[in-house]
Formats: sequence, structure tokens, C-alpha cells
Amino acid sequence: MPPNYRRCVSCRRSGPKASFWRVVRVFPSQTVQLDEGIGRSAYICPQAACLRISRRKNRLGRALKTAVPETIYEQLSERLVARAAER
Repeated sequence: MPPNYRRCVSCRRSGPKASFWRVVRVFPSQTVQLDEGIGRSAYICPQAACLRISRRKNRLGRALKTAVPETIYEQLSERLVARAAER
């Protein structure tokens, strides 16, 4: 992959880093948050299908090697709704 390209944990599509949402397991607190922080990261496409598959198959949790709180999925769902409203 070219530099600054990432791969979606759900659909495995690769693309520029800016086209994905970043989910981070922060070091050393082991908390999971969106977009910011230093630690283990996973990327997901901003699409409802990718979010649904990731949630059902625990793809974010496996990529981050920790349990992803339900609030993270709710925040991502809210982002999808806000993005759809912009269009």
C-alpha cells in the first residue's frame, strides 16, 4: 500500500487515511475513543454496511484487541446520520 493509506477492518477496502474513521485503543489507559490519541488504531469506512458488519462480527474489537464499548458504535452511527443529513 502507498504511504498514508489505510484498510477498513470491515470490508478490507484500502484508501487514503482521510477517507476512514479512526478508532483508537489509547495507551496506557486501554480506553477506546474516536479519532484522537496514541495507541493501537483501527480504521473503518464511513458507511452503514461496514459499521453493521464490524459490529456484528466484532471486527473493531479484534483489531484493537479489546472490547469496544457500545457508546463508540452509537457515536459512529450518529456520524452516519449527520453525514447523510449533509448530503
